[in-house]
Amino acid sequence: MSLSDALPTFLAEARGLLEAMETALGVLDGNPNDTGAINSLFRAAHTIKGSAGLFGLDHIVDFTHEMESVLDRVRDGALSLNSSRIELMLLCRDHIDRLLEVVEIGSEPDEALLTQGEELTARLRQDLPASAASPSDPIHWAPVTGDDPVRNLGSDPTEGDTLWHLSLRFGRDVLRHGMDPLSFIHYLNTLGEVRQVYTVTDALPPAEEMDPESCYLGFEIRLHSEADKQCIEDVFDFVREESQIRILPPGAHFPQFLALMQAVPEDNHRLGEILVGCGAITERELEHMLDAQARQKSDASPTSAPRLGEALVQEERIQPELVGAALRRQQEVRRRQAQESRLLRVRADKLDSLIDLVGELVIAGAGLQAQVQGQGDTALHESAQEIARLVDGIRDGAMNLRLVEIGETFSRFGRVVRDVSRETGKDIALRIEGAETELDKTVVERLADPLTHLVRNAIDHGIESPEIRQARSKPSQGQLHLGARHEAGSVVIEIMDDGGGLDRERILAKAKERGLLPSDAEPDDAEVWNLIFEPGFSTAQSVSNLSGRGVGMDVVKQAIDALRGGIEIESSPGQGSTFRIRLPLSLAIIDGFRVSVSGNEYVVPLDMVLECMEMPRDLTEGETPHLNLRGDVLPLLPLGAFFGLPKASVTRRNIVVVQWGGRSAGLLVDELQGQLQAVIKPLGPLFKGLPGISGSTILGSGEVALVLDVPGLLERVVSVDSASYLQ
Repeated sequence: MSLSDALPTFLAEARGLLEAMETALGVLDGNPNDTGAINSLFRAAHTIKGSAGLFGLDHIVDFTHEMESVLDRVRDGALSLNSSRIELMLLCRDHIDRLLEVVEIGSEPDEALLTQGEELTARLRQDLPASAASPSDPIHWAPVTGDDPVRNLGSDPTEGDTLWHLSLRFGRDVLRHGMDPLSFIHYLNTLGEVRQVYTVTDALPPAEEMDPESCYLGFEIRLHSEADKQCIEDVFDFVREESQIRILPPGAHFPQFLALMQAVPEDNHRLGEILVGCGAITERELEHMLDAQARQKSDASPTSAPRLGEALVQEERIQPELVGAALRRQQEVRRRQAQESRLLRVRADKLDSLIDLVGELVIAGAGLQAQVQGQGDTALHESAQEIARLVDGIRDGAMNLRLVEIGETFSRFGRVVRDVSRETGKDIALRIEGAETELDKTVVERLADPLTHLVRNAIDHGIESPEIRQARSKPSQGQLHLGARHEAGSVVIEIMDDGGGLDRERILAKAKERGLLPSDAEPDDAEVWNLIFEPGFSTAQSVSNLSGRGVGMDVVKQAIDALRGGIEIESSPGQGSTFRIRLPLSLAIIDGFRVSVSGNEYVVPLDMVLECMEMPRDLTEGETPHLNLRGDVLPLLPLGAFFGLPKASVTRRNIVVVQWGGRSAGLLVDELQGQLQAVIKPLGPLFKGLPGISGSTILGSGEVALVLDVPGLLERVVSVDSASYLQ
């Protein structure tokens, strides 16, 4: 595979890292000292920089390097992530996203984008030492890279924990500035006794590339001294800005090792690599132990040689607790790598093609079943049944491939809430539940925009300002709840706030003013709430950047309707509002129930069917279209009359009881044909928006059947007097 072939994979992974970056920043916004989130943020920036370098994307590498340098200082404790720095990191994250978009379309950054990058870089460099922020280094060589953990920190068994450990990485230009690294090491002897010095040569380039005026070496030093930490740090005052100086005091090794162990790259998953990577032992110590193991295995039985961890403990080169921690880290890395190895990234269009083929297979299977029914061949019938069972399994497996957790979409709203809260001057906490709820990938993608409208409206219209909340004896911080759950074969998504609720009287007055309702109308709450979905409807007293123009809620309703879903509103004055969206699990293939009306075939989604029954003989023309169903009043809707079909001459008709969103109704049909698998086909432009119809499907006989829009039918049963439909 060439680099150009791998570019789409890089872009997909980079965007995933940007999502992880935004999630980490959301955590840090509430807890700036969260070490896990800081490390996650740094790893995301570092990985993007490294991967971009493979493709020669210098503008991304250069910018991400500046961001990474600031984050490295945050990891080292030199900087704190206050609100302004978090805001800067979010802007940097967005800038990287735009740079990726430029790469994706095969273009180069325009002048505006480059200018924005320069402005952000200047802001980042304000948090960097002057030498570190200098762009004079074209290859970004830096002795202070945070991704390489301190090494060679193993304690001397003869000294126990009485030694200071110094990890020195001198800046590349210290020699040019007249500083000799050796003089600092000699000076340390005036504070105590330097017991051991290890030279680190990782940054040493090939001989032909060496610059005689540059410093490429680092040092690991064990110092016995009674001086305090401040006194030792003062030795390096003249080179601190351009060098990395780490000092570990005696008795504090173990927690430092554990922290460094978590920073070891996961590529290093062997026990020895982890211990060297975190600095618990030196490479020399590791080589010595491995040589000793090799000699023991050659001299005796291979099983008699102790394992590496046991040997290190026996020779008192490391504490048993550190070996145990390293083993746990090793198991954690291997378990994560095993999980990742089971994942396979597949292009979405390939998955869509598979679903289309599975849909055709379902239709062909239905046709086979129809042909077999009249043959009377038992063996053929059993074979057809087995094929049908396998087709069901293939269908379910293919549909599960399209299911994704809605949590990724939910996580984006942490940024939305933060940005809109700052713009409106409100303090709002976001609570997310049910992030693991799975939904069809297409539904999740098309749901992002409607949810954004609802969340922004909840913040702008619903939740009051801190001053108003306090005056109403509410906590100054508003609460916004975003949740998802499975319910009765569908997915329910709720957006709930604890604000002031919808203003019923203002909505009603506005509706009458616009002629949406008669002046003497007294609708119930549900009808009033649904008025806000009318195009151009708004009760805002002023227009802001967020709302007030009446654009948005009608778009939300259209988007939910296009997904064959429904939206309900509950609101209480002073208590808040809840917007409840109900959506089907899938838009591609469903289990359906087939019915006939006046010779026409219709399919009802099976998960909305409660029961079927014969129409009572005493229910005749002219009666109120309701049925007493075990003590409950069930409204009825004759489908034939609703669709304007001629009355069929049937002896008895049937009722299909359907339910959606807490509403129930009975659909009057002529014949019940039984269950089937329906492959949903979209309606053409000519039939788009047809009342009561959400799609079509092809039956095994080759005929076309229309799929009923049960939520739309139930809404019409409630809003329209269906007595005129009864036949």
